[in-house]
Amino acid sequence: MLTCKLNTGHHKNKETLFIPLEVYTMANAISGIHHVTAITDDPQRNLDFYTGLLGLRFVKKTVNFDSPETHHLYYGDEVGYPGTIMTFFSWPGYPRGRRGTGQVATTSFAIPAQALDYWQERLRAHHIAFEGPAQRFEEQVLSFEDPNGLQLELVAAPGIEQREIYWKQGPVPAEQAIRGFYGVTLAVARYESSAKLLTQAMGFKLQQQEGQRTRFVAAQSGNASIVDLLDLPGQVRGQEAVGSVHHVAFRAANDEEQLQWRQALTDEGMQVTQVLDRNYFHSIYFREPSGVLFEIATDQPGFPVDEPVAELGTHLKLPTWLESNRPELEKALPTLTIPWTGTETR
Repeated sequence: MLTCKLNTGHHKNKETLFIPLEVYTMANAISGIHHVTAITDDPQRNLDFYTGLLGLRFVKKTVNFDSPETHHLYYGDEVGYPGTIMTFFSWPGYPRGRRGTGQVATTSFAIPAQALDYWQERLRAHHIAFEGPAQRFEEQVLSFEDPNGLQLELVAAPGIEQREIYWKQGPVPAEQAIRGFYGVTLAVARYESSAKLLTQAMGFKLQQQEGQRTRFVAAQSGNASIVDLLDLPGQVRGQEAVGSVHHVAFRAANDEEQLQWRQALTDEGMQVTQVLDRNYFHSIYFREPSGVLFEIATDQPGFPVDEPVAELGTHLKLPTWLESNRPELEKALPTLTIPWTGTETR
């Protein structure tokens, strides 16, 4: 019987549990990636890179709800549509993470095929070292790192230019702009178990294989629908810190669908978090068999819930339970300047 070792919390010393994979079975298949959350140190440098260079919109400035003296920054398309959202916990002073298994190894953004030349010139102009374009399956890939060493890709494949999920008013021309996520690559030590979770439980379909890389596509193949597994059975376990991904979140259409997922897990005594209110979506967390932290996040209520679309990212937004601490938090958190506009946001 296939089993999954789970540690669903964000902190060390959480109890682990082996449970049968069958409890994951759900009537509804996952439709794709909701967001990816990583760890940075310097929030201004992070903002400069993801908004100023990559041209993503700064859609929300808030705090880490579990550590409110630090920023939580969100980037995405015009409105922060699911499948476009890259988020960062800012933990100044933390050490650099270690690459290895049990991690999201690479986060891949989608670009139109005709934008490859533009992005090579843009990366060179900003003195960003990159590799490629390299052929992988039917796509062309540019590989590079952010200022903290987080591994990123720009992926050009047929049909991406038709996606309407990008920021039209950013520093990158609309026809060249990033169109949300292409997918993620997971480094796994227990390939068979991780693959069975994706296919038997979450509804992904095995598409193709090349060397150590196997591609899985969400049942509703479209935006942010790809998960690649890198089979690395002998590699050291990764260490989460600055420059690493904290978790990858998958989409649930609404609260009801998310509760169906949670019920299916808890009915068998599996460790899974309570539904957590993240203001812009609701979340549950669990670990897949190789140790990557997965989240299932709802599409609603979305990022315009507490500020107009035209003003996204321009104010420090706090959950209601932290509003009484606003004066102290505004003093503790650094002022950020939105790149190329020079606009300060507190």
